Amino acid sequence: MSVLVVEKDSQYTRCASTLAAGGIRQQFSNAENIQMSMYSAEFLHNIKENLCVADEDPPDVQFNEHGYLFLATERGAHILQENHNIQRELGAKVELLSPTMLKERHPWMNTDDIALASYGYENEGWFDPWSLLSAFRKKAISLGAKYIDGEVSGFQYSEVKPNESMAYGGCGRRITGVKVRMLNSPETNVVNCSYVVMAAGPTSKEVGMLADIGCGPADGLLDLMIPVEPRKRYVYVCHAPEGPTLDCPFVIMPDGSYFRREGFGGMYIAGKSPPEDQEPSCEDLSVDYEWFNDQIWPNLANRVKAFECLKIKNAWAGYYDYNTFDQNGIIGYHPAYPNLVVATGFSGHGIQQSPAVGQAVTELIINGCTVSIDLTKMGFDRLWDGTPLIEKNVI
Repeated sequence: MSVLVVEKDSQYTRCASTLAAGGIRQQFSNAENIQMSMYSAEFLHNIKENLCVADEDPPDVQFNEHGYLFLATERGAHILQENHNIQRELGAKVELLSPTMLKERHPWMNTDDIALASYGYENEGWFDPWSLLSAFRKKAISLGAKYIDGEVSGFQYSEVKPNESMAYGGCGRRITGVKVRMLNSPETNVVNCSYVVMAAGPTSKEVGMLADIGCGPADGLLDLMIPVEPRKRYVYVCHAPEGPTLDCPFVIMPDGSYFRREGFGGMYIAGKSPPEDQEPSCEDLSVDYEWFNDQIWPNLANRVKAFECLKIKNAWAGYYDYNTFDQNGIIGYHPAYPNLVVATGFSGHGIQQSPAVGQAVTELIINGCTVSIDLTKMGFDRLWDGTPLIEKNVI
């Protein structure tokens, strides 16, 4: 099997993965998300074996296994308890903490309004997204994958006869070629293919439209758009010299604000997803510093007294590939085409679940279904049925 990867942004300057906060957690409400993150954590633990390349230093993604700490008031305590039960059933290493236990463990934290906390004491924390992406790319190239700088501009098709696939009831076509417009050049090449994997992140809807997805007839299963769009998120780098040190986990506060330690020397990163009616424009990656001052800093200062005097040192913005249908990933064959696999819409969880998603895509192509983890529920059927796969722990 030969693999060609088309990269529109080969330097990854606007890539959702490299601009992420780099968290990994098992604390989800859906079994599929829990299992994918458990798989990915195991992958990271063994990354030097999984992604080693001959004559190269082994990859180091700086996996800081200091856990996620979710905080809940009385209003949200029952959700933490429900999620905890599912997580434990699946083998996740998580524990519930009472306010007293929380205060004993983290005396620097204000726990006055906290009714319950959930802490992932193993296989959770954060890593360097750039290092993971680079390691994946180097390993893929070492195994024969080719990368080209270009942009997909269209597809070529052949007719699929009913007797060629008894179970196939899509649009009557299969993709046989991908049109690639070369960057900084008027040249367009056609790449012949047996399978296409569409992992276009925030631009998945637009790439799908090039294959008539969302623009075609209902009887060909082409009437629904891929419900993924970019959503801009800010990450702020702050300095608080008296803030918590090595015992600081990745903290998720009841209002959705978060912070975690960034190295040493009193550095932290912080952020928060806005409500639907306050989503910022995605025209560029500019940062709104007033959002931090108005919506994040007061919550940080209330939770950790040392954050009252923190200073912003830097900030960046990146994109979620946001699934507007249910904020969950879409993994599976598109029902209109027998050879188009889609992996998108992870809504902020993509980089942490990427090892599991890569394995799932491989299994879909080789076996026709996912094997390591049953991801049937994350396919396209739920879009046509109108039954969202709701994830309660979206940050």
